[in-house]
Amino acid sequence: MIDKVKTADEVWIAVALLHRSNPECTDFSISEIIAQAESAYVTGVKSLRPKVKAYAQLHCVANRPPSPACYRMLFETESGRRRLYQPDDPCHPLRTAGKDKPEQHQIPDCYRELIDWYIEEYAGQSSGKSNDPILSLLGLGKELWADEDADTYVRRQRTGW
Repeated sequence: MIDKVKTADEVWIAVALLHRSNPECTDFSISEIIAQAESAYVTGVKSLRPKVKAYAQLHCVANRPPSPACYRMLFETESGRRRLYQPDDPCHPLRTAGKDKPEQHQIPDCYRELIDWYIEEYAGQSSGKSNDPILSLLGLGKELWADEDADTYVRRQRTGW
């Protein structure tokens, strides 16, 4: 199973498990994340892959420059600790896109319910609205051409030019 679970997904699972078992905590140290990853045996192997620490420190962190991956699964808090990324987190401009959670089919069955928890409870706590003024315009005016093909609408608008 070790070659099937991505390291980034293993880190995300460890942090999600920490959040679920410690709801009073808002963030976690790198050593807490590593200890959780070690005890979770996500890959089915007792020993932890050496790159898990690098992913928890840098590769999965949305508000750190990408190097080399563009994951945004975690967020570094002001105290230097980590928590799961939320869609409305202000993040480094180079990490505005990228994988923010594992795909259900890419992780072991016993951890798949964590994705539902993350979507419904954890990330659901955020407003879900973007602070970007351009992105906030998404869908604005769509009722103007709701019953009309886009090309027909544009042709009709250009007839008066």
